[in-house]
Amino acid sequence: MLKEVAERLEDNFPYGDPLYAGQMLKPPHEIARRAYEMALRINPNNHALDGGRASSAMEKEAVAALARMIGWDIHVGHLCGGGTMANLEALWVAGQLRPGKTVLASTQAHYTHQRITGVLGLPFETIPCDRAGRLDLHALERRLAAGGVGTVVATLGTTATGAVDPLDEIVALRKRYDFRIHADAAYGGYFVLVHDLAAETRSALDRIGDAASVVIDPHKHGLQPYGCGCVLFHDPSVGRLYYHDSPYTYYTSTDMHLGEISLECSRPGAAAVALWATQRLFPLVPDGEFARGLASGRAAALALYERLRTDERFVTGSTPELDILVWAPRAKRVSEASALSQRVFDEAAARRLHLALVTLPVHLLDVQGMQRDRDTLICLRSVLMKPEHREWADRIWTILDEATTAAGVKR
Repeated sequence: MLKEVAERLEDNFPYGDPLYAGQMLKPPHEIARRAYEMALRINPNNHALDGGRASSAMEKEAVAALARMIGWDIHVGHLCGGGTMANLEALWVAGQLRPGKTVLASTQAHYTHQRITGVLGLPFETIPCDRAGRLDLHALERRLAAGGVGTVVATLGTTATGAVDPLDEIVALRKRYDFRIHADAAYGGYFVLVHDLAAETRSALDRIGDAASVVIDPHKHGLQPYGCGCVLFHDPSVGRLYYHDSPYTYYTSTDMHLGEISLECSRPGAAAVALWATQRLFPLVPDGEFARGLASGRAAALALYERLRTDERFVTGSTPELDILVWAPRAKRVSEASALSQRVFDEAAARRLHLALVTLPVHLLDVQGMQRDRDTLICLRSVLMKPEHREWADRIWTILDEATTAAGVKR
């Protein structure tokens, strides 16, 4: 049977290989895998202390380390299945505190925010983005002035381009308008530990502690297996909103059970054990070994961006803020460039370089000189989130150069 499992699992892309730069897939660290496997022998459930005594304590410690990373000594929070569930909890709390008020997010925010607000019965509106893919402040202020806004979602690391919304400026707007701030830092939250960032990115991440709630996904940059997300609230009193009576669950301890501050019930204690062990091996400190791994991925993205930006065969978006970049082949028309993106994608895959495709509004790329016969452009996208990507940047460029030529893109 296990031989059959192994055979079935061969039908995959080489996610752990440095030439895989498509989806947001970063191999879990060996310590995380081994700690997870150790905990699986017990199979703890971190809903009640009765079902996961040691793993619940380790979850509280691991979550506290994430809170300290963003500057919070006082907080309430827990792990969950991923960013979707974490954002659901954050917006559920926001809806409880601001019932019936509108939730705002940028047009480049993750699509789950619209789904989540639909589930919660909250009004939802999108705010346009600027040319860098960040939430447009002028459009946001106009909407805030119209009233009825309860929460603004600031995305710190958009899925498509890795853009970081100007959280520092959003915080400043809160002096004039009454609204909550939720920071969806599922992808970019860990970059608070990296010093070598653009000034605008640094200014935004430095204010993450001013949000009312924050989401971070350890299964993205935190070296964890799927699924491991985290939701944090700065005000511990929001825990009262979760109150429920469960006399058959919380009966052996008066200490806080994680199920008392979570919408999810059963949750894998093994995920908490894996995260705890990883954070012990790689402390969440600025410019530590873990942070240097993040910086290495960003350096790879910047190196590839410079090659693309100075090559007349391509059009590029803004300078990468994190470790994601987008580009497209240059052509006479936007529609032709979109078709060429698909060809380059296929030719690169044939050479074992695995990229991604993303459809973006034309204004997010420098398409000067191209006929805009459509409003969107299919672009190539790479996520250079593995530390090894820095050493492989030259090899990635060589293969991309070959694939571009084979696709018929001319200088």
